Amino acid sequence: MNIKPLGDRVVIKKVEAEDTTKSGIVLPGSAKEQPQMAEVVAVGPGGVVEGKEITMEVEVGDKVIFSKYAGTEVKFDGVEYTILRQSDILAVVE
Repeated sequence: MNIKPLGDRVVIKKVEAEDTTKSGIVLPGSAKEQPQMAEVVAVGPGGVVEGKEITMEVEVGDKVIFSKYAGTEVKFDGVEYTILRQSDILAVVE
């Protein structure tokens, strides 16, 4: 089974935050920042959404930075994903 997002929605899988800082300090789970970087795993078809033509600008496999509290978290086949609108994606990391 696959997740197929509708309209301008994108399915992402978050990239986990680092366990240690650059200076070598080990962070407990509660001190880690909410991850804001993710990999795109599925992209909706775009089309007309709320009267506006939407062209999808991200592709499966892209690494993206997204708004901190954007989207809806879902668990599918034991894996955590976030489904959000393309407009909640702030940048593609190259």
